[in-house]
Amino acid sequence: MLVDPDVGLFRADERVFTAMLDGWRAQMLARGLTTQTIKQRSQLLERFQEFTGEFPWQWRPADVDDFLASLRSGEKPISLKTLRSYSNAVAMFCSYLTHPGYGWGEFCERTFGDIPSQICFEWNTPRHTTDDAVPAARRSFTKAELQRLFDHIDDLVDREYAAGTKRWLPLFRDSVAFKVCYAYGLRRREMTMLDLEDFGPNPHVTKYGGFGAVQVRWAKGTAGSGPRRRTVLTVPEFDWVVDQLRTWTSGGMRANFATADRSSALWPSERGARMSLGSFGDAFAAARDAVGLPKELGLHCLRHSYVTHLIEAGYDPAFVQIIWGRNRGVFDVQHEARNRTVPRDGGAYLKLSITRDRGRVHAGSTSFGVRFAA
Repeated sequence: MLVDPDVGLFRADERVFTAMLDGWRAQMLARGLTTQTIKQRSQLLERFQEFTGEFPWQWRPADVDDFLASLRSGEKPISLKTLRSYSNAVAMFCSYLTHPGYGWGEFCERTFGDIPSQICFEWNTPRHTTDDAVPAARRSFTKAELQRLFDHIDDLVDREYAAGTKRWLPLFRDSVAFKVCYAYGLRRREMTMLDLEDFGPNPHVTKYGGFGAVQVRWAKGTAGSGPRRRTVLTVPEFDWVVDQLRTWTSGGMRANFATADRSSALWPSERGARMSLGSFGDAFAAARDAVGLPKELGLHCLRHSYVTHLIEAGYDPAFVQIIWGRNRGVFDVQHEARNRTVPRDGGAYLKLSITRDRGRVHAGSTSFGVRFAA
């Protein structure tokens, strides 16, 4: 009906706007974007349309000014990162509408006597001028802060277990998950999506058994590319995590969940086969608040702490960049390279051999698993 000029439309403005959103969704699907991204952007455009009370062929730059200004004011203003994301979504939708290949300009001029135009420009939207968009208040945890945080969660496990409640098992799962997140420098999604099969041996460090390395299969990817993969090695500074993982997997703790046999997910929930990202985030925030740490220190800060503490331990920054990044895997890190300017699968940048025993003392092993030792 939209392509037949002789057929009139009932409530034409609403139906055309819906068709515009449907076409934009199809374009984003063709570009390989995730359904979640598409859903969020579409909902934002619906929200923007409700705010203005007008339709795309009536929008003007002042409309996006008022919309973004309202979101930046009030008791809970959105962050600059969110503001940039919102303005980009509106700009991309306008770019879609104004592209001559889709014919929306011609159709709107024939039907409404007006055409859609771009309303987002450099002078009324936030600019992304730096590679680092991390808020200034966000930082790495100190080792003392991590000790307080992990000790608090471990104490909760002991207390609930002694009281005979069922809460000790989810708390123990969260405790191990947060330590794994820190010991391998994982993002929240990467940690949540781990499976039992993602861990494997490092042939140069046999004492770690089946936990010498972890293959991260859900690493952050570029637009339209899907998740990337990388391999992260267990390093001596965080080798205490091996005992944690052994206790959780082969030690039978994971098997205590009634949902454990539904999948090979490393972190089953009480009702589902796998924990959700939001549940881990809420649990971490509760533990952080309980020990009085700043609210800016979220679960993702464990990833930053991983990098910071490796650098403090003497690892070459270039090696840390390789093992932390998402562009290549790291497998052989047994030897120091003679030429430190040329990486050889990560080995060129490992200052201390991964086979070296640093003599770490594990404390608190009287509970369900070895505690974190700073």
